Amino acid sequence: MSHAAFNDLTPTQYEAAYSWLEALGVLDEAAAGRAGKIALFEAAIAASFWFQDADALVTTAADLPEDARRAAAILGLSPEESLAAIRHASGKADLADRLRIGAAGEHGLIALLASAPMARVRHVSLESDGYGYDVEVTVGGAAFHLEVKSTTRRGRLRVYLSRNEYETMRRDAAWVLVAVRLDPDFQPASIASVDREWIGASAPLDRTPGVRWESVRLDVPTEALIPGIPAVLGTLHQPPLAILAGEPRWPG
Repeated sequence: MSHAAFNDLTPTQYEAAYSWLEALGVLDEAAAGRAGKIALFEAAIAASFWFQDADALVTTAADLPEDARRAAAILGLSPEESLAAIRHASGKADLADRLRIGAAGEHGLIALLASAPMARVRHVSLESDGYGYDVEVTVGGAAFHLEVKSTTRRGRLRVYLSRNEYETMRRDAAWVLVAVRLDPDFQPASIASVDREWIGASAPLDRTPGVRWESVRLDVPTEALIPGIPAVLGTLHQPPLAILAGEPRWPG
């Protein structure tokens, strides 16, 4: 309160900032070196509006947004160190979000499917990740194997497909890739199926002996989406919930 260098800060702002730095673990002398500065930089840029799209927006050091450049300069980090920190922070946040959003999408879809009196639903991904799909739905004598990919975004559907999931699609005619968009409360807002032929045409090819892809990221265009889950709905004798039939249309 008496130091001239901090006249632009209120005591409340100072206390909030101090508590934030303390929570990050960068206040003690041992953490005040390079590692502490990088941790502080990662925490700061994680609040930026562009951070959720950092993987697409920041591919080289020349792409660093202005706020990241300023923060890096204050902390004495080079553009290359800043880029590495952004990639590290983005990867951690992306994995955590994918797990949380993925679980919410699976549980939300299962609840919707279970509301159909004729449908028997089994959450197989809780038993093993080796099936190549997440949910099995049986209606009468027909079984369907649903691989569920979820998102909270309206403007972009990005999914990660493992080699096992892809190979399961190739040999299993009952396999369906189902996209679930979640609303801010993590409830299903819209559901669509991804065209199998588009997936097959978009997946990488193993061109070199001894080299094999194990995971692929797919940005799914709107034209590759089919409203609802037609494969399952065609076997139901009762009208399904509108969202399972693709209403509202993607993205909801």
